[in-house]
Amino acid sequence: MPTSLVDAGDSYRQGMRAGVLVVVAVLFAACSGPGVEPTTTASSASTTSTSAVTTSLPPSTTTTATPETTTTISPFARPDWLGTRPLPLRPDGHGAVQETPEELVDRQLETIDLLEPPPEGGWAATISPVPDDVLARSSWEEGCPASVDDLRYLTMSHHGFDGEVHTGEMIVHVDEAGAVVEVFRRIFDAGYPIEQMRVIRQDEVDDPPTGDWNETTSFVCRPAVGSNNWSQHAFGLAIDVNPFHNPYQRGDLVIPELASAYTDRDHVRVGMIMDGDVAVEAFADIGWSWGGDWNTLKDWMHFSRSGR
Repeated sequence: MPTSLVDAGDSYRQGMRAGVLVVVAVLFAACSGPGVEPTTTASSASTTSTSAVTTSLPPSTTTTATPETTTTISPFARPDWLGTRPLPLRPDGHGAVQETPEELVDRQLETIDLLEPPPEGGWAATISPVPDDVLARSSWEEGCPASVDDLRYLTMSHHGFDGEVHTGEMIVHVDEAGAVVEVFRRIFDAGYPIEQMRVIRQDEVDDPPTGDWNETTSFVCRPAVGSNNWSQHAFGLAIDVNPFHNPYQRGDLVIPELASAYTDRDHVRVGMIMDGDVAVEAFADIGWSWGGDWNTLKDWMHFSRSGR
């Protein structure tokens, strides 16, 4: 074979081998398929995948115990139902007397502040003509036996069953205003507690009885209990002190109607007025008498100038 043919054959064979290698390389790439990355890239992807799994795990947290909280209920808290449950009426128009609820057998409830407490918790009192806004929320109206000029508006410090000092209010007859302030100063100095001292509204006079009220007050334009005659309260010449602790009793009638537990005067509890105590003595010193001394009925809450 001529040398040129040998050289040509060699060149042909070398070209064939190179062509085969190219074909093989192309086939190998085709078999690998799209998206298949080189070994080094695959290794990187594997690392990234591992990192993603690690990231998806819940983060490590430190659990802190939540402090326990407790709700303290004041021993002087007022029952939610107070003043909301009208009583069935008796033939005489009064509420039916019922057993005293357990919460009120030894009644020591907080005072609702209507006026600012006195500075530094001491004794303070004022006497003034009855302000128009106070008159408007009182039971006074045209036809009451006391005119507006006959009345005076008092504010006075008093101790509460809750251990705090409060400011109460009262409307009394002009002639007795100074003397009444002196009485309540003595009661304050003795530490005697009063649950609520405030002016009574007309709607409260007219509302069906709930039998659980306990407002210390003077002027209320109404007739006397069981009578068509004006009460001494309608003149501002009578004062009721802690009525629930010191109820009215005549036969089977008790007012307030839920206060029957307090008709047992041998079971002495705080807030009760007893013969010879500071309230009785202080009122006696200004010439007022006490309904606890009456014979045909007992009105332990009641003090009056006339004795009625």
